[in-house]
Amino acid sequence: MMRGMSTPGPAALALSRRTVLKGGLAAAAFTFLGGCTSDEAREQVDQTARSGVFAFGVASGDPTATEVLLWTRVTPTEEATPGSGRGPEVTVEWEVAADEDFNDIVASGEARTDASRDHTVKVVVEDLETYTRYFYRFRYEGSTSPVGRTQTSPDEPGTTHALRLAFASCSNYTGGYFTAYRGIAARDDLDFVLHLGDYVYEYGNGPEEAGATGDGERYGPPELVGVRDVQPLTETVSLEDYRLRHALYKSDPDLQAAHLRFPWITILDDHEVTNDAYATGAENHEEQDDPQTEYTGPGAAEGVFPEGDFLARREAAYQAYFEWMPIREPETWQPEDHQGTQFFRRFTFGDLAELSVIETRQNRSQQVPAVVDGVANPALADPERHLPEPEQMAWLTSGLQSGRTAWHLVGNQTVVARVYSPFAPATVFSADQWDGYQADQATLLEAMAGSGDTDPVVLTGDIHSSWANDLPRDLTAYPADGNSVGVEFVCPSVTSDGFKETLGSVETANAAIAAGQALNPWVRYLEGVGHGFAVLDVTPERVQTDFWFIQSGGDKGLSTDPRLDPDATVGFEAAWQSVKGSRKVTPAAGELGARSDEPRSA
Repeated sequence: MMRGMSTPGPAALALSRRTVLKGGLAAAAFTFLGGCTSDEAREQVDQTARSGVFAFGVASGDPTATEVLLWTRVTPTEEATPGSGRGPEVTVEWEVAADEDFNDIVASGEARTDASRDHTVKVVVEDLETYTRYFYRFRYEGSTSPVGRTQTSPDEPGTTHALRLAFASCSNYTGGYFTAYRGIAARDDLDFVLHLGDYVYEYGNGPEEAGATGDGERYGPPELVGVRDVQPLTETVSLEDYRLRHALYKSDPDLQAAHLRFPWITILDDHEVTNDAYATGAENHEEQDDPQTEYTGPGAAEGVFPEGDFLARREAAYQAYFEWMPIREPETWQPEDHQGTQFFRRFTFGDLAELSVIETRQNRSQQVPAVVDGVANPALADPERHLPEPEQMAWLTSGLQSGRTAWHLVGNQTVVARVYSPFAPATVFSADQWDGYQADQATLLEAMAGSGDTDPVVLTGDIHSSWANDLPRDLTAYPADGNSVGVEFVCPSVTSDGFKETLGSVETANAAIAAGQALNPWVRYLEGVGHGFAVLDVTPERVQTDFWFIQSGGDKGLSTDPRLDPDATVGFEAAWQSVKGSRKVTPAAGELGARSDEPRSA
């Protein structure tokens, strides 16, 4: 989620991205797509399924020192297309080798799958060598999958290895080509990719399509209507819908390439379910008994609210996510006290760093307005309102204060730093961020302050722009007493609309950014035009984040929209760092160079 900034004044704070996007774009999408039936909407995914047994690619994820998870989706028969619920139970073979030609196979086995899990396959391979690169593939009745490359993590006691990862978020399919994923796939220097959420989006192709469930509201450039259309056409609500949407994303060649090249560590945000989700509902979930929602779509006049029970919808979304993503089921792997479904988990990289991946949607209290009667809403600071559930917060804060490593990375969805709105000074920009849950925000910053010799580094997505932030506890004393307790790096979106698209021009976006930074001096770097990804490099002396933007003819989006160019490239934009012990961000000298060491060959 990223809040819109459309007009000055407190009213702007109440505008959601969906509100900003209503109008001409949605109407154009409806005109173009109005005659499409649900069967026709499935055709692109069905064609992919029928083009090969393993046409949705392969992936790996959640690497440790000696284990890695392998994933694929098999289409054993013509009718066994994603979301269909059809097809037989089958046995799929898998192999892991030291070489790409599979002359030296180090592990192999079989896995069963069927329609109950949409014919997806997951295997956890054990007893591998630490910090070592491997190749893997799947086989079924004479068909062989693409060959994927993966590696175990640099988690070797007594040895400090290089650690470098890409982090990304917010890849809206109708928002543009996935050039950022192609740019990640072209690299050869990453240990893994960290995806911070909004991997898929729930929106449909147009408003109030005939027979639609929900109101659709296509989101993205109008030039891509008929070119980058989602399947199903409507907003995703059922298990079949979510399976089909994941399948569409996995059919994208650039996304497939990035999964093929590196293991991924993933976590969901709101759009994997629906926009601005909270514990019992969401901003765009229409439910008959929901007093917060006014539904005016198909059936409203008859009192029919077609999106049904929110918790059932979320359960379907979670099931599809676990089926289609290279993620372990943490409740069976790193079980901790939690509420609902556990997604949070932790990774260790020797004595250099730990990574805590948190989830902040499932149990959060409902968002409240940032402004009430022209002043800041006192409910923002209510200690009874939570972002992660208390059990997860206790797990996170104890990890931050364990003192086991030089750095503690936190994979996080929404911005942690306090951000005052340039449109309504003295009120926060977005109550959907940690600013909307200020008791939890203070608890997290206190834990960072008490982390001893471990420097905290937060890695964030969601807001479709690039940031480098100090994290002071006492804003009134910043920066005089050096009270920043950690740092935060925020990656740009892969395709989702940023400040330029939301505000209408580069000039307006830059003016808003300048005003925002004047109000928030701890936001040291903020760029709202580019789309792409970020690369984090960790050494004992410093962490550095390089921002990479997609480009069309060398233009990051100042006069063109590179999201529309299928032949766009990626280019280095800026680099920021935090020197060990400083707990502040400063500009880095330049783009990252070579790694200090490389993973071993098996």
